[in-house]
Amino acid sequence: MAPSPTEVTMPFGPIDVVFDEHVLVPRPWTLAQSAWGTELLGTLPEGRVLELCSGAGQIGLAAVVGTARAIVQVDRSEAACGYARRNAAAAGVEADVRCGSMDEALADGEQFILVVADPPWVPSTDVPGFPEDPVWAIDGGGDGLDVARRCLQVAGTHLAPGGAVLLQVGTSEQVERLASEALAWGLEIAEVRTFERGAVALLRHAEG
Repeated sequence: MAPSPTEVTMPFGPIDVVFDEHVLVPRPWTLAQSAWGTELLGTLPEGRVLELCSGAGQIGLAAVVGTARAIVQVDRSEAACGYARRNAAAAGVEADVRCGSMDEALADGEQFILVVADPPWVPSTDVPGFPEDPVWAIDGGGDGLDVARRCLQVAGTHLAPGGAVLLQVGTSEQVERLASEALAWGLEIAEVRTFERGAVALLRHAEG
């Protein structure tokens, strides 16, 4: 990937992230999701990590750097995938970056011990209020949760026994609206943490 004349490098917790205007600018508060992921990996069984809607890869990479965990990162943007590969190499993380639809990027039977997802969650009608952001990276559909629902489906299908999911959306109210749909994919909300500009839900396999 040839360097862009508008590339920016910024620190993101334990790593440095390179990106340009074709990728969503990393939000500092999303580092809280990475830190929670690292915390969980200290107790979860062996296994790979999956990051959905990875963008430039910073959330997943900051979660796994130093843990010796391999990560699979999925995004539909070629630009984002290119930066995710570069950022993984710079961080010394073993990453398999797959560019395309999350519904098609994973093979049947692939399982992951931790799934991290930060999907677009802005309702389509509100997208014009964020002209600095690529539309594809923030538009979550009518209620802002279209992509989050797909993340739950993929996570429920590919989560290994004993694993965990960290899903970031905009508000705790959005998390509540997803609770029943998560159950349809065998997942239940175990904890919700709210941060400066978002909410992260921890989901695990539903009991019973």
